[in-house]
Amino acid sequence: VRRWREDHAGMARPHRHAVDTNGGSGGKNDNICVCIRKRPLNDKERKKKEHDAVTVLHPTATVHSAKLRVDGIHKYLDHNSFRFDHSFDEDSSTEQVYQYTAQPLVSYVCGGRGVRATVFAYGQTGSGKTHTMSGIQKMVAEDIYSTLADNVFEDDSCCSCDNTTISIAIFEIYGGRIQDLLNKRNRLKVLEDGRGEVVISGLEEFEASTPEDFLALIEAGQNNRTTHATEANDESSRSHSICQVLFRDSTSRRLKAKLSLVDLAGSERGSDTKSHNRQRRTESSDINTSLLALKECIRAIDGDSRHVPYRQSKLTLILKDSFTSNYARTAMIATLAPGSLSTDHTVNTLRYADRIKEKKIGDSFTPSQRRSPVRQAKSPVRKEIVEEKVDMKEHRDEIDENISDNILYEDDNNVEEEIQELTKFEEPDNVESQGPSEFDQVVQQLFDEEEQLLSLHMQSIQQNAEYITEENKLLESVQGENVDVDAYALRLAEILQHKTEMIQAVRGRLEPFRELLR
Repeated sequence: VRRWREDHAGMARPHRHAVDTNGGSGGKNDNICVCIRKRPLNDKERKKKEHDAVTVLHPTATVHSAKLRVDGIHKYLDHNSFRFDHSFDEDSSTEQVYQYTAQPLVSYVCGGRGVRATVFAYGQTGSGKTHTMSGIQKMVAEDIYSTLADNVFEDDSCCSCDNTTISIAIFEIYGGRIQDLLNKRNRLKVLEDGRGEVVISGLEEFEASTPEDFLALIEAGQNNRTTHATEANDESSRSHSICQVLFRDSTSRRLKAKLSLVDLAGSERGSDTKSHNRQRRTESSDINTSLLALKECIRAIDGDSRHVPYRQSKLTLILKDSFTSNYARTAMIATLAPGSLSTDHTVNTLRYADRIKEKKIGDSFTPSQRRSPVRQAKSPVRKEIVEEKVDMKEHRDEIDENISDNILYEDDNNVEEEIQELTKFEEPDNVESQGPSEFDQVVQQLFDEEEQLLSLHMQSIQQNAEYITEENKLLESVQGENVDVDAYALRLAEILQHKTEMIQAVRGRLEPFRELLR
């Protein structure tokens, strides 16, 4: 790890706002800003003799994971790199994170005109989400009132101290239930009115006329939030906390703008919930389901999709206007734990953040790398399909003339057949009005099946390596004196049974994938 950092020293780039990059980091007028923040090693990790396994050099974050080879004995170091709009290391302050993520959104919502802005904090349990969001909330409180005091607008739809009041509403989503954190944790209902707008029935709004009132309400809501001890954290947030800052007209109470500050519950892998009781496992399942739905909604915004799947969870349903409004802006802050025992969690967090943006970030270490190395490592099947789709879009009118420059043929006599195969997947001219094409759906399904297969296959290899090591020990024990043959036979039978189940699971995932390939 030290050698890798020495080789890449000095490659960090300065942070710049998206509007100054001319299509570089984040792009011009981008709806989505995705950034990551790495926290320092804590005392608990130092006591476990963990080392810092994450290197952040803006705009990239690299995870150094110690892996075992298939034989289960030899180790090697794997480097997984990802690239984002902004990457903040352990020396970066919350003020810096705020400056490039939430501060532009505060200025945006203070302009009024019915806009929506949302800031999410996402990451594994104990990675610093709540710490980051708490700091951002304090700076939001100061900036909102100072910005409104400086604003002078001729249009009444814009916000200023003279025509706008600030109201705060804080609630949590826990186990499918919605509870008002500023009103005795009263249960709330999510309804839709005749215009299709989502309304949270019974939610109390409290007016905040000063930054001090704003922060007092934030602290009161935080104290009422649901927390429980987990394997990774003694006081883990087990609910999604949503703080809505509402800009209303002082006279008519009409909503001019809304800023949502969302502190998401800590994500967990299924393997980390084995020792949980039934309630904790149910919580983890609900959390992961809502996080998956959130990712798909944010990707739909960034990809200008006509369909946003906000009904997949209560979290995304409540934030519907943040996803469906033409004036919605979003910032995602993914927090990382640097410990060497948390590298699997960290890679999962980075993959989640990396997949949120359909349009990849332009910054990179080298001009030839326009995507993160992990996103490049796709199967030949996926690469071929994507290249075919790009070919069609760029050369649709000249496919007969340019097809030889983009696709390799084994036989010139098969050119017409290949062109016919490609044109089967061409999108009609009115594809925007029809939503995702059949080709897009097939490709997305193929992507999902491949990722699930690769994940299961890797897990199978790791488990098999562990079994090989244990079998070697069994053989050594049975060849000595005072051998317990019954225990040897029983354990060997268990290992063989587990291997059989493991193979059947991989085979069960492989068959649907092969069907899609056909």
